Amino acid sequence: MPLRASVIIDYQNVHLTGHGLFDSTRFGPPHEALVDPLHFANQLIQVRNQRQRPGMDHAVLRKVLVYRGLPSPDHDPKAYARNLAQQAHWERDGRVTVHLRPLKYDYHRDATGAKVVGPDGKYLVRGKAEKGVDVLCALALVREALDPNVDLVILASQDSDLEPALDEALALGSAKVETFAWFNPGRSYKSAEIRPASRRIWNTRMGETEFRRCWDVNSY
Repeated sequence: MPLRASVIIDYQNVHLTGHGLFDSTRFGPPHEALVDPLHFANQLIQVRNQRQRPGMDHAVLRKVLVYRGLPSPDHDPKAYARNLAQQAHWERDGRVTVHLRPLKYDYHRDATGAKVVGPDGKYLVRGKAEKGVDVLCALALVREALDPNVDLVILASQDSDLEPALDEALALGSAKVETFAWFNPGRSYKSAEIRPASRRIWNTRMGETEFRRCWDVNSY
């Protein structure tokens, strides 16, 4: 019987790590080389199965859980609309669920510490960043490892902050746990996978060919 696999995707990490590791000058800006979660998960399962030793169980994709930041409709209305459109498109396949968490915005402040208001009446933004997405991925990893309908959980991220979550999922002794990493032989120092402290586990590496096959070519 094939292993019923759940793939957890730390979306920004997977997208930007791949875009930066390979020759991004040929891809254009990151938003023009978006990763389609289902294409990515299918590539991952295919490559993983091809590299298993004889007698080892193959996997079949059952679930794709995507965790991603959501721009503000006030500060980034176009990015907000694109993000929701991408979610709707990706979730057309019932195996895919996209979880969005609002981005954290950093504002310009005056000498008193109050937020500075721009000519349009909105607060002036200095920067933005994802907050809490790694925690959501960690919780999903443990939750999926406990699901009796899941035999294999693959964590798609190269964020070392998630290593303790791998150890926790492995300690449960239920589902098989594996990881993923982009790999460029010419720049291998930038393609290290995350590893649990407790034991060695299988890691599936994918290269530029797979990265290109994962692209979402739709216009949003």
